[in-house]
Amino acid sequence: MAKIPVAVLGATGTVGQHFVKLLLNHPWFELAALTASERSAGKRYGDAAKWYLSEEVPEQVADVEVRLTEPRAVEDAKLLFSAMPADEAAKVEPACAEAGFIMSSNSSNFRMDPDVPLIIPEVNPDHLKLIEAQKKQRGWDGFIVKNPNCTTIVFVLPLKPLLDAFGINSVFVASMQALSGAG
Repeated sequence: MAKIPVAVLGATGTVGQHFVKLLLNHPWFELAALTASERSAGKRYGDAAKWYLSEEVPEQVADVEVRLTEPRAVEDAKLLFSAMPADEAAKVEPACAEAGFIMSSNSSNFRMDPDVPLIIPEVNPDHLKLIEAQKKQRGWDGFIVKNPNCTTIVFVLPLKPLLDAFGINSVFVASMQALSGAG
């Protein structure tokens, strides 16, 4: 099976670096492009990314040229993983979806839009049905799929089997997070 070409938008930030690390040797995906802001575009990934992860910048991508985040910069990819800040994602993600790309996004914008699925695959894969409504309503050839925020994902995963087996009347959750939201 041929690997699916993918791009990471916002590849130089912490979340983007995690995407790169997870996608590098993935059995289904092949990294076709890494993008970032004007500040990083045109540089080698190893120079552009202030590396936050414990291991070194992977050799396979250290010399890859970072492209400016825009639809024409990722034309060789089919699937885009977005790690952009919400303000930038608000502009770029719809443009990419309109251009026909599949946009899997980690940003917070559009999460409350009724036609944008928030997917936790183990919990609600049926929400992918919203994609057709989104494409029709917005006139896009592609689409945007979001993940819920990190807190929601971790507490919903163990609740799903409990819900299925016993039902749930109420849940109380306390979350202590960084003030900046940056970890």
